[in-house]
Amino acid sequence: MLEINKIYCMDCLEGMKLLPDECIDLTVTSPPYDNLRSYNGNIEQWSFEKFQGIAKELYRVTKQGGVVVWVIGDATVKGSETGTSFRQALWFKDCGFNLHDTMIYIKNGGINSGSLNAYQQKFEYMFVLSKGRPKTINLIKDRPNKYVEDRIKRKKMKDGTYKEQHFKTEPFGTRYNYWIYDTGSGKSTKDKIAFNHPAIFPEKLAEDHITSWSKEGDVVLDPFMGSGTTAKMALLNNRHFIGFEISKEYCNIANERISKIQSIPSNEKPTSAESSIEETNLLDWLDELLVSEGRR
Repeated sequence: MLEINKIYCMDCLEGMKLLPDECIDLTVTSPPYDNLRSYNGNIEQWSFEKFQGIAKELYRVTKQGGVVVWVIGDATVKGSETGTSFRQALWFKDCGFNLHDTMIYIKNGGINSGSLNAYQQKFEYMFVLSKGRPKTINLIKDRPNKYVEDRIKRKKMKDGTYKEQHFKTEPFGTRYNYWIYDTGSGKSTKDKIAFNHPAIFPEKLAEDHITSWSKEGDVVLDPFMGSGTTAKMALLNNRHFIGFEISKEYCNIANERISKIQSIPSNEKPTSAESSIEETNLLDWLDELLVSEGRR
């Protein structure tokens, strides 16, 4: 029987088979895709057949009303994008998941990818999958409303007269489903050791999904734990975690990050992501990018 609040150094498919049915409230993860990934001599072929087995296990271990956040992109091979992300999303639906939302993760900074024949690739998909209707939905409201003031609405009554109704717009509205995060060294996290992993995602990204789709005391899974970002943010937001990582080196990195959090007294722990990540308006972000590149 596996214990919670532990990271197991093993293949995730074999690890999930050891979990009981419907024991996970939320999964936040970013899998390898489209190519070979090397783990210090261990070469794992990330095939679609391997993915299918993992997707089936995720459905089995996810509670009714639970959510899986699957962060993924597409490689370009011989001038054509693989379409792996869409293929996987459709397979998740075949497994029984609902595709609750197709979200976009925009990378502000970091290394550009792409070719001279296509626009630079700066985003990944975040597929939000649910087993039935999501039981926990805490949509983040941090989008400033342009007009915050008292408004008057006139309603016509049955006798022909009009009645004035006063209402006020909330200062912040629900965030859009494209999320922008600073990426690169010193931006995704302040844990320098985490950058020994080649593909970390921002702490704030993990935290925002954890707070959106789970509540305190829930169990959060990351089957591709990597440097431990999901586990760290689960702990900081009073959730439990469990995860798998096939690389011993990365497993050690993740455990080192987690042990630092677990050693801090509960009343002294930070309550949110440490990285200075700020979500900006998309148009403002694009304008700043053009200015920085001398194109505006």
